[in-house]
Amino acid sequence: MSAIVASLILTVIAGVHFAWAFGVTWPATSEQDLVRRVAGFEGMDRMPPPAASALVAVFLLLGCHIVLVVSGLAQALAPVWIYGIAIWVMVAVFALRGGASYTRAWRALTPVEPFATMDRRYYGPLCLVLAVLISQVALF
Repeated sequence: MSAIVASLILTVIAGVHFAWAFGVTWPATSEQDLVRRVAGFEGMDRMPPPAASALVAVFLLLGCHIVLVVSGLAQALAPVWIYGIAIWVMVAVFALRGGASYTRAWRALTPVEPFATMDRRYYGPLCLVLAVLISQVALF
């Protein structure tokens, strides 16, 4: 069940990043509003280049594939040992990103509202939940 839930979350987030790569500003009303909601860096007034959002989406889908392979729900496309390493890298990345939401250093880098509040309420906890779900897949 953890693999399915994590995969669904990763796929939805990938879809949103693909949408941003194509210029969609949802859930905001403008690009500037979107930047304030999802980036949070002082002085940033434009979204990253479309290729960057698309690359994030591709990595999220790759993560979904890794989770499904390790859980036995998909076929491996590479040697299995690579998946064993990759899934723990994913756990570390999501745990670090989730934990960063509550540090002074991260807040100093990303002070713009509403990102700062949304990061503590939603983005950080979601990353921590993903770390837990993916670690369960890796362990069982």
